Amino acid sequence: MYRVLIIDDEEPLREAIRILGDWKGLGIEEVLEATDGKSGLDMLASHKIDLAMIDMKMPEMNGMELLQIIERDYPDLLTIVISGFNDFEYTRQAIRSKVVDYLLKPVNRSDLNQALRKAIDVLDAKRRQESEFINRNITLNMSLPRLKEKVYLSIIERSFKSQTNEAFLPLIGAEDPGNRFTAVVLRMLNMERIRKDRFHEDADLLNFAVANVIDEIAGDYFNAFSFASPKQEREVIAILTVKGGYAEDIAFRSMHHMKKAASMLEELFGIQAIVGIGSSHADAMQIADSYEAAKSSISGVELSKLKGSAVTAAAVKSATLKDSQSLTSRIPILRSALESGTPQNAKTILSEFVNRWNASEGLSIGDADRLLREIVILLNDMALELGAAPERLPMRGEQDLRLFGIAMDFASLEQYEELLHRILDFYSGEIRKAQTANQPFDVGDIKSYIDNHYFEDIKISLFADKYFLSREYLMKLFKQQFGFGIHEYVQKVRMDKAKELLDDSSLKIQDISEMLGYKDKNYFSKAFRNYYSVSPTEYRAGVTKG
Repeated sequence: MYRVLIIDDEEPLREAIRILGDWKGLGIEEVLEATDGKSGLDMLASHKIDLAMIDMKMPEMNGMELLQIIERDYPDLLTIVISGFNDFEYTRQAIRSKVVDYLLKPVNRSDLNQALRKAIDVLDAKRRQESEFINRNITLNMSLPRLKEKVYLSIIERSFKSQTNEAFLPLIGAEDPGNRFTAVVLRMLNMERIRKDRFHEDADLLNFAVANVIDEIAGDYFNAFSFASPKQEREVIAILTVKGGYAEDIAFRSMHHMKKAASMLEELFGIQAIVGIGSSHADAMQIADSYEAAKSSISGVELSKLKGSAVTAAAVKSATLKDSQSLTSRIPILRSALESGTPQNAKTILSEFVNRWNASEGLSIGDADRLLREIVILLNDMALELGAAPERLPMRGEQDLRLFGIAMDFASLEQYEELLHRILDFYSGEIRKAQTANQPFDVGDIKSYIDNHYFEDIKISLFADKYFLSREYLMKLFKQQFGFGIHEYVQKVRMDKAKELLDDSSLKIQDISEMLGYKDKNYFSKAFRNYYSVSPTEYRAGVTKG
């Protein structure tokens, strides 16, 4: 799946591209928009964009300048140029920047989708080439590692039967009395962002890369075997095996090697991780104890003090939530805020609760996980009581939230609060949908909103999100009712108001421009001339008065 960015200062053109593009058929999962070159660069810096569609004629930074910066800073980014001017200078820059295609306005469906298909074919070819080597290695090394993984997991889960499965023990070196075993647990804090930005949403490929790094680094001293936990998607388990040695020396070397592995993962892939190291044991069956100690050490890491990656071997006793730490007492207040459509109040309540808890008790990773589970259970119950559909809720727990588009990454107390706020926004939206599902929709509400907010940046997506209706349906319904498209009506209201304001000679044209929502006086003058065939100054001079 790919992400496209449309960079154009004219909303009607961006709207037309959105409507005409066969996004789903082309495998494009998200289409983002930027209103000028500068905001386009900001979007490129903050999002993983696969294809940019660029208008050549824009204020402040035109398409030629933008293409030159992209060529320098984003050499692998594919681009499609859109222009209303068949200008040689634009074409020459487009050729120099190796754009995929060059479209002339007005853009039509056939040319647009042909250009998009060309770009997607290039992206598909690049992706196949990049993953071919790793995929081949995964296939070649599948059988024996899978068997070792099953042996380790059965020991960790305490389901291994020594008498019936004794033949498998040589696979992990358990038959050698000189071997000592240490379990290590690595928890990826920003897994979802890294999987999306660096591994094309491929979790298997991400886990394979992490395991390879751990095994290679630890291989200087240990025989290491790493694999993804089948029960915790953020977790990679490593079993370190060493021939002989003192427990203190093994503990020191384990810490040293895992710090190197954490540093390498951050350097190579940007992965932030907490690594827990268990105790060393001569009996392979005690790998389960070592694993539990490693998990416990991660749970005890203080979230508010966490800065980047961390490696710990200090086991901390797990605890249950105290009554004073429980969110149950706050649920009636949260419910009132969400039911009344004021999620910001709910966020304030939740933030105060988390900060108060952190100040008095300290908020560890384990505490944060337990609190997260409690919040989802309580909010599920609340949403169901308020009429939300069960199929639209993460009924199997907090891990289901990712299926509803909520990234579960957090690597600091601030990021944890942001995650809680995203969760509240999700439940607030579902509750609002349930409350408005049976209320009749009146397209006149859109007209009334425009009449009273014509000076704002009005987008159709505002109404689509509010009424849970498609953009196309709203535009069609509005035109049938009032004889104007939504954008046309916004323009009409602004221009009618412009005449009224221009009749007041005490107002400057610059002031009028700002009162109507235009950021630039020249834009206002151009829009007025296009609408009335005279400039604002000419109108004031009486050219069309009477």
